[in-house]
Amino acid sequence: MTRAYDEWVANLFDVVPGRVVLLTLFLVTLAVSVLWHRYPAWVPRHWPRWRTPSFRRPRAPRFRSAPQDAQQAPAPRRGARPAPADADALAAGGHYDEAIRQRLRDTVRDLTRAGLIAPQPGTTAAELALVAAGNQPAIAPALDAATTLFSEVWYGEQPAGPEQDARMRRLTDEVRTAVGGLR
Repeated sequence: MTRAYDEWVANLFDVVPGRVVLLTLFLVTLAVSVLWHRYPAWVPRHWPRWRTPSFRRPRAPRFRSAPQDAQQAPAPRRGARPAPADADALAAGGHYDEAIRQRLRDTVRDLTRAGLIAPQPGTTAAELALVAAGNQPAIAPALDAATTLFSEVWYGEQPAGPEQDARMRRLTDEVRTAVGGLR
């Protein structure tokens, strides 16, 4: 087998110059690599295609079916965002994660009005708490706990309930009381 291959290559190089063979091999390799890179765009639609595995997170269904019983309404989903309102109205509607978020927003607004912080776009809640605590150390423990609770619920996707909302209300009230005493 090896001898036959060697003889075939020798006969090829006797007929065709070596540079032409190498250029042809280079162009064939280039064409295969371009087709490989663009696969499956160049494959006709009626040919079977290999499926590559997808590592995306599964999507939640877009539409929910109507509740079976009008008395038993489904719990609000995290993806369903209510219209902006005050935190108490959100909590009364069962949107505790949104209520916690709104309470922290209201507290940041109070800290901004008091002149303790100047929020910039992209600043995280923890960074704002650090700056505010540096300007007024009395609010550091409550504000730190509030931002931690917010991060656990909002970014950590832990379920929020009435207990977490009540705790957030107490923490933000402590911050407001301390800030109110500064004015």
